[in-house]
Amino acid sequence: MSDNRTVLAVGAHPDDIEFLCAGTLALLKDKGWKIHIATMTLGDKGSVEHTSEEIAAIRKKEAAKSASMLDAGYDCIEGEDMFLFYTKEMITRVTKLIRKIKPQIIFNMSPSDYHPDHEVSSKIVVTACFSAGIKLLETDGVEAYDYIPYLYYMDPLDGKDNFGNEIKPGIVIDISGKIDIKEKMLACHSSQREWLRKHHGVDEYIIAMKNISSERGKMINTKYAEGFRQHLGHAFPQDDILKSELNGMVYTI
Repeated sequence: MSDNRTVLAVGAHPDDIEFLCAGTLALLKDKGWKIHIATMTLGDKGSVEHTSEEIAAIRKKEAAKSASMLDAGYDCIEGEDMFLFYTKEMITRVTKLIRKIKPQIIFNMSPSDYHPDHEVSSKIVVTACFSAGIKLLETDGVEAYDYIPYLYYMDPLDGKDNFGNEIKPGIVIDISGKIDIKEKMLACHSSQREWLRKHHGVDEYIIAMKNISSERGKMINTKYAEGFRQHLGHAFPQDDILKSELNGMVYTI
């Protein structure tokens, strides 16, 4: 295992990370971890007033501004909203990013979620994690390395699958002390308020985020929390590094 104390959070769209794991990223930053945020798509369909090119440029700037609040790097994988597919090109792009950053921990979208882009993004990231050490899977200019990162799935946005079944987290992390930075990071994505109101029926997206965090907080009798499930498939790390790094704030459900 690498001694590179870096965590990579990969969202499908700009603002996914802020909704689902920004509090935990802030906690890890306090523990000396370097943070890197990536989005799989440009966010180029999420507007009722801009062209795709205009909103993509706006959303990349918003994502970079949000990441800067954690002194984090930001990359966009440059996928297109609603046309994110499990392809050789996308797997290679994400594998290359992982090899470049060499994270010990990766946060990933839920494999079952309301948005097709979320589910495809999740599958791409799992494959890229596994592929990062496969020497014969070539990524131009970046060599393979010899370990598989810890992989954690963030909650689906509504805490349920597409059949309405509850998806319970295996790990819940108390982020009550980081809700302010989580709110400030999400507020950077100001272009999304009108879009979420028109398309999702969500008017106050910051209030919606706090409500989601509050629901998870109730599970551990705290004000705000974030939920995760650890990927424990063959060859992936089996111990819970979040519990050892964030001792006292991580609850196993």
